[in-house]
Amino acid sequence: MSFASFADFLAMGTHGPYVWSAYGISLAVLAFNVAQPILARRRYLQDEARRLRRENQE
Repeated sequence: MSFASFADFLAMGTHGPYVWSAYGISLAVLAFNVAQPILARRRYLQDEARRLRRENQE
């Protein structure tokens, strides 16, 4: 695979929109798969801290 210019590389012949949207969707899914457990853990720890504070106030 060799391209005459960077613009040709981005265009990927006539398949550019398909190729780059596939890369974009894949990157978005990977980012979601990394972020979701981190955010869920943070939410869990906040809920547990809230629960412990309520128990200690009683």
